[in-house]
Amino acid sequence: MLFGGLISFLTHEAKSQNPLIVNQFTADPSARVFGNTMYVYPSHDILASPGHGRIGWFCMADYHVFSSVNLTDWKDHGVILSQQKVPWADSAAYSMWAPDCIYRNGKYFFYFPTIAKGQGKGKGFTIGVAVATKPYGPFIPQQEPIKGVHGIDPNVFIDKDGQAYLYWAQGAIYAAKLKDNMLELATEPQILSDLPNKGLKEGPYLFERKGIYYLTYPHVENKIERLEYAVANNPLGPFKFKGVIMDESTSECWTNHQSIVEFKKQWYLFYHDNDLSPHFDKNRSIRADSLFFNQDGTIREVIPTLRGIGISLATKEIQIDRYSAISNGVSVDFVDSLDRMKGWKVTLDKHNAWIRYNKVSFETTKPKYMSVRANFSNGSILEIHADSSNGPLISCVELGKLNAWSLIKTRLTNSPVGIHDLFIVLKNGNPCELDWIRFE
Repeated sequence: MLFGGLISFLTHEAKSQNPLIVNQFTADPSARVFGNTMYVYPSHDILASPGHGRIGWFCMADYHVFSSVNLTDWKDHGVILSQQKVPWADSAAYSMWAPDCIYRNGKYFFYFPTIAKGQGKGKGFTIGVAVATKPYGPFIPQQEPIKGVHGIDPNVFIDKDGQAYLYWAQGAIYAAKLKDNMLELATEPQILSDLPNKGLKEGPYLFERKGIYYLTYPHVENKIERLEYAVANNPLGPFKFKGVIMDESTSECWTNHQSIVEFKKQWYLFYHDNDLSPHFDKNRSIRADSLFFNQDGTIREVIPTLRGIGISLATKEIQIDRYSAISNGVSVDFVDSLDRMKGWKVTLDKHNAWIRYNKVSFETTKPKYMSVRANFSNGSILEIHADSSNGPLISCVELGKLNAWSLIKTRLTNSPVGIHDLFIVLKNGNPCELDWIRFE
């Protein structure tokens, strides 16, 4: 038996890899911790069609909210607000862009931008509020948008003294104090002008840590957005530019949009990319990775991962294509290029090629078997090891000759206990395609 460890009690389908949501397009994630649960409020990208949005542009008609208690299993609570349900909104604008949500005095305030009736195309956005008594709604929109606010990407911050602030973007980044009712401005808007002058800045998200106020935002300095931050000792600044949180995406997705939260003593960056739509970056997918601070309070740059966050349960399908690391001789592609929401596969085509997948939790009842969904094999042999490519052997799988996707089941050599990294190693060099593995 492999060495033991603590077990995480995970009971639902594991979805801890990036992107977090794979059955729909999601973007602009605003992550919030309410109680012991992480909630993510993203925008919802859809494909425009004749008469429904602008072809080739962002198209969004409603909002969902997703929640998780372990950052592995994400529950979709369904539509919480749509453009048809907002009294003042243009119900045919398809412009329900990046939102935010905050809790105060027993209520959840959901802030969202869209185009108001009568404004027409190109007339700009206003920001409204919907209110609920639960974080997943039902949210009831106010009859009118917030007076004096024109722009997109609302973000709300409540300071330790109870004062609430609203941030938004309209060519520049604006901020103002909110009244206690969270529905009206208490001060005139002001531009946060101490940020880099060159290029578009939008998507403000402010948080506080150890007395430092961090203003984070996407910034187009070159061609696409990167995530940057500035710091101050006051929620309204003046802010001093500090550096980059995440560099420009290698996928060349033109936008990015962030939120940063602490959950169970670990900080996380939520953001998006175009994983499920590599040729059209107006259909995006939300992601998350761990974020760390240096001793002086500066943020370490986050390098995007496929593995993401959370601990995968061994008895659920482990999507090894969302790897932590790979060797030479490993490549990734879609299982079905015509239906990308079926996910990805990995191809191993070199002797001793390996895939590393971090943080898999095994149940207290020791598994006896492992199933592998595989294809394109000419008698490939796989070894599954714990914690290194030559670590304790968990199983050896002979795939046989396959010419279609098949489920192969084999008995384990050793039954792991606790949390381990997995290494899947191709031993004889015969190429094979793998979708997922599961322990039983």
